[in-house]
Amino acid sequence: MKKLLFVVLISALCAVSMSAQTAASASGPAPAAAGTPAKPKRGPVFRATKAQVKEVQTMLKDKKLYAGEATGTLDDTTRTSIKGFQKDNGLKETGTLNRATLEKMSIELTDTQKAIPVSPKSFASEGEKGNGKTLVDTKPKRVIFRATKDQVTEAQTMLKTKGLYAGEATGKLDDPTREGLRKFQSANGVKVTGTLNQATLEKMGIALTDKQKEAAGK
Repeated sequence: MKKLLFVVLISALCAVSMSAQTAASASGPAPAAAGTPAKPKRGPVFRATKAQVKEVQTMLKDKKLYAGEATGTLDDTTRTSIKGFQKDNGLKETGTLNRATLEKMSIELTDTQKAIPVSPKSFASEGEKGNGKTLVDTKPKRVIFRATKDQVTEAQTMLKTKGLYAGEATGKLDDPTREGLRKFQSANGVKVTGTLNQATLEKMGIALTDKQKEAAGK
């Protein structure tokens, strides 16, 4: 009789234990504690294109800051040259082609890059130490010159008539257009940059906008 009671008791305990496990499984994992802050989402990463890197290398070479070739590869030599440019232009010496650096170089941004704001960390602080002295940048901020889409279209049309450009007048400052501009600049005594700057527009006889005239002090 005692043995029978013992068996019944053991069976009951096993049934209770299995029931508790089933209930725990059905309820799922415990919810996260209330008030736990969610991890902030990382914003889009700014990356320079290969064409932009090549243009930067060409520009740095013109400024005697880079002695290599325009390969489009952001190697250590190029990064060192970029740091030199950044140091001379009030930018933080990162050696990277961030938006602030490309804009300071007057290099056209892609639509994706334009959607990413300039990081405040891209600029050097006002009090930077050099030779034991605190240096304060008192130079006025440089106004970046940008050609309008209409001006690019007009320039492409002109380059095409001169046999310097074989594409269509799209209004986009792409690589073939830049190459045509370099040829025009070289033939007309304008600094060869491949950009549609003020000097090039004036040499082409293309009218400046009021905003451009204001920036040029005209």
